[in-house]
Parts: sequence; structure tokens; C-alpha cells
Amino acid sequence: MQAKRIIPCLDVDDGKVVKGVKFEGIKDVGDPVELARRYNADGADELTFLDIGASFKSRATLLDVVKKVAQEVFIPLCVGGGIRTIEDMRDAMNAGADKVSVCTSALKYPKLLREMANAYGNQCVVLSIDAKRVSEGNDIRWNAFSHGGRTDTGIDAIEWAVKAVELGAGEILLNSIDADGTGAGYDLELTRRIINAVNVPVIASGGAGTLDQIAGVLLSTSSSEMDSSISPNEAPGADAALVASLLHFGKTTIKEIKKHIEKKGVCVRW
Repeated sequence: MQAKRIIPCLDVDDGKVVKGVKFEGIKDVGDPVELARRYNADGADELTFLDIGASFKSRATLLDVVKKVAQEVFIPLCVGGGIRTIEDMRDAMNAGADKVSVCTSALKYPKLLREMANAYGNQCVVLSIDAKRVSEGNDIRWNAFSHGGRTDTGIDAIEWAVKAVELGAGEILLNSIDADGTGAGYDLELTRRIINAVNVPVIASGGAGTLDQIAGVLLSTSSSEMDSSISPNEAPGADAALVASLLHFGKTTIKEIKKHIEKKGVCVRW
């Protein structure tokens, strides 16, 4: 059984880690280097560093902070925010990133994904999808948003995921705007549809409020509550869970998460 990953997320703006609810009400929660050091020591499988203001404010990713974070961690580091060109990707990789995440730039110029994959390999290209439910009659639909969740592109998020993988994305970072920071749980329906649509790893992000919710999205995405009777083979869940608020605000630790979800049947790395 393949081990599932627990990935702390550092949303950084102006050099500080921040967190909000549904991409709004942003609050300062700490120093990225200090938090990176803590999560690395606590057993994180990877670390995601997102300069959330870069695309919206049209400034480059804070590479100096990336370098400092990279010096503190000995696990894969994904960097996103303001990655618009191959040169931006090269700068991030040279600063210490193992892979890069793109959202707004890929929506504007989809062929960038192919260029990135050709230059560094699919495994280094992560497509970040900021998805939000929109009204469309009786049908459930999620649109892909750009510029830090501020702009509705009108593009169907699931169709975009399929196209992006065809272009060269080697992983999907799926951010639910509706669930972000609420603690109400991941959007399991959205996650399930993306998992069924693509053949690359999917990282579930947005809404983790309990340890059971983390176990649930990794074991199964077939219901809104974790069903202990569902085995991973019957209904495989996400390949990884992104966690932010639970860790940043001291509600739990990575070790506690892994101990709990392992008891629920999730295969984890120690």
C-alpha cells in the first residue's frame, strides 16, 4: 500500500505566514523559517510554500525566504506564487525548490505546463487549482479561480485538471475555496471527481478541522463523513492532505495526525 503524505502549507505574504477563511480575513500566524523548521522536525512528508500575494500584486516569489526555508528542511519543498515563466521556475529551483506550483499563469498560458515539464520533468510541475462551487441550474459545478481566488475564470475545474495533466502537470494541488480555513472538512465531492478524472497524484487542500477529516479524505472521498467500513481499495482517496490552520494554531501536530490516521487504516511514513 502506498503511503499517504501529510503536507504542511505555508501561505506567505510579505514574508510572513498568514491564514484566512475562504481566502479572506488574512491573519499573520508566524515566521516561515521557524515553522518550516518545526514541521520538518515533526515528521512532515513535504512542505508547500505559497506566496499568495505574488500573482495578485504582480511581484516575484520571495526567493530569499525560499532559500532560508530550503536550508531548514530535508524533505521535498514545493514553491508557488508568481511563477510565470520557465525562468521563474529555474529561479525557484535554484533557490531550493524541488518542484513548483502554478495557478494563475497556467490558466492564462496553458502551454507553460508543457514547457515546464519538458524542461524539468512532469514530477516537478504541480498544478494548483483554486476551485469554488458556482450556481448552474441543478448541476454541481466548480470553476477554477485565478489571482489568489479573486477572479472567476469561468473554466470548469475538473475539465481544467484533465487538460493540465495532458499538457504536463504531474500532480494536482486541489484547493477548495469554499472549505478553506473553515475547519468543516475537505470538499470530498470535488476531490472525488478530480481523482476520478486524472491519473496523477491529487493533494486535497482546504477545510481540515479534525483528525478524522484528514483520515477520511485519504481513505475515501465517497461520503461527507469518514466511513470505517470503506477500505482504501474500494474507494481510494487523495494521495496527500494539505494541512495549515490545525498546525499553525497549535491544535495538533504532524505526529499526532499520523498516529491517528494510521489507526484508521491510512498507510503513513515514519
